[in-house]
Amino acid sequence: MTTHSNLSFILPQALKDDNRRRLHWIIPVFVLVLYVLVIFSFIAIQDIQYKHTILYSDTEEVRHHLLIFLVVAMSFTIVISLLTLWHYTRIRSEAEEQLFLETTFRRAMENSMSTGMRVLDMQGRVVYVNPAFCRMVGWTEAELLGTLFPYPYWVEDKLEQHQKYLDIVLSGKTPSSGMEMEARRRDGSIFTSRLYVSPLRDPQGKQIGWMTSMTDITEPKRIREALTAAHERFMTVLESLEDTISVVADTPNGPELLFANRTYRRLWGSEAHGHALLYSATTNHHDDQYEESNEFYIPHIDSWFEVHHRTLNWTDGRKVRLQVARDISQRREYEKKLRAQQEKVELSGRLSTMGEMASSLAHELNQPLTAIVNYNTAIAALIKSEHLDKERLLQVLDKSVSQAERAGRIISRIRDFVRRNDPERQAVKIDTIVDNTMDLAILESRKYNKQIEINLPEDLPEVDADPILIEQVLLNLIKNGLEAMAESEHDKLYVQISQVGQEIQVQVIDSGYGLKDPERLFEPFYSTKKEGLGIGLNICRSIIEAHRGRLWAENNPSGGTIFSFRVPCYRKAES
Repeated sequence: MTTHSNLSFILPQALKDDNRRRLHWIIPVFVLVLYVLVIFSFIAIQDIQYKHTILYSDTEEVRHHLLIFLVVAMSFTIVISLLTLWHYTRIRSEAEEQLFLETTFRRAMENSMSTGMRVLDMQGRVVYVNPAFCRMVGWTEAELLGTLFPYPYWVEDKLEQHQKYLDIVLSGKTPSSGMEMEARRRDGSIFTSRLYVSPLRDPQGKQIGWMTSMTDITEPKRIREALTAAHERFMTVLESLEDTISVVADTPNGPELLFANRTYRRLWGSEAHGHALLYSATTNHHDDQYEESNEFYIPHIDSWFEVHHRTLNWTDGRKVRLQVARDISQRREYEKKLRAQQEKVELSGRLSTMGEMASSLAHELNQPLTAIVNYNTAIAALIKSEHLDKERLLQVLDKSVSQAERAGRIISRIRDFVRRNDPERQAVKIDTIVDNTMDLAILESRKYNKQIEINLPEDLPEVDADPILIEQVLLNLIKNGLEAMAESEHDKLYVQISQVGQEIQVQVIDSGYGLKDPERLFEPFYSTKKEGLGIGLNICRSIIEAHRGRLWAENNPSGGTIFSFRVPCYRKAES
């Protein structure tokens, strides 16, 4: 009764209403009532006959009562039989109703299944197919029932393969994982299906056929193949990378290597010690310069690596660490050679600048040297005189010493400017750089009869730079500005220094002939001067960019050109 209750609850309301209309008890009740009426009519007739009969013998009276007793007894027996039959009919009707509900429920399940069901007898004849199977192959149930191989849904050019699969099914050797088979729809289209086969047995346990379930796996197979191909492409890319890629999970027993590409395995094998070594280098390295660029030297294999880490969730939900390390030993060697070449170019630029300023320097040095000669001549004359004036002699000597110091400062600045030394970035005040540059720039300004006006605010922060290189840039810009103003009516070149955020900006503003395309000035071997080589400004931009700054040019609204460059302020973390 429990099953009946559950099925009645699951089945549609219309089906349950149809079951209620089966009033199986009406006929037995009607027959019983009719029989009771007949008995009462019989008894009433016998009573009327007895009353209208004048004489009855004792024997006839006994017979009469015996007949009535037999009729009543038989009536009672018939009533009991009818009640028993009614009870049996009710039980049978409930059983039939339950069977009908179960059959209807099973049929509803079969009709709603998306998996095709097929039953073959022991000879391979189709004896049952569900609607899902019919929808899958396109043939109706009537067209499939009773068919033998080759079945209509077999692919014509693969009949041997289908026959092989059928032999496996009929022999009971179907793998538990199922079989993958291609099938043909009625419209001729091909789809891929997976078959699962199990023996069909009767209530006595005797096998009477094979139950087959068929699922259309065309789309899942396409997706799986696409995912497999994507995985293979992804793994091919990872395996072909020159970077070492590894994924490690931290466990109580130490780091566990979950993935490593071919480059990692070539360098470190299949253990996690290479990952741990690089990770410890990133966490324990105290050189801020390398920490910022993530570049580390591993002495075990004499190589430099650029290392990056990222934490991510693994497929099982664990937190793991992805590490990508690139061997940059060759790149650093190239950078070292490039720096050496850059130093040579910068030195050549400074020597070229000094060569171009040779006449100005010679004139500037000639003045103190001539003065020294004159003062020494005067000193000799004072000494040879009969009346030696010591006070006047000391004055002449002081003037001679002053001129010698002046010549010494000029030579010292030239020597410092052109000497070859290793680039060294340090904390330096911008006003020191400007002052040192002006010692040489003032000589060039006299050549063109121009003045240099400097706007330098107080209390500017220090810059992180190589002072000699920045002096080279500033001197080159001032020299270009003075040359551009050679024929200008304006007699002042302006140098303005200011702080912009965390950078110091230096502007050289001239009133020369201006530029049509300022950006082209920084192209190698491009020059607006007849005898220019076109490398000076390119070297200057390289120097500024090496200092993590930038150099640019723009037209002066009042005429001329504005050259600007910025260099970062000094921070202790970068020392």
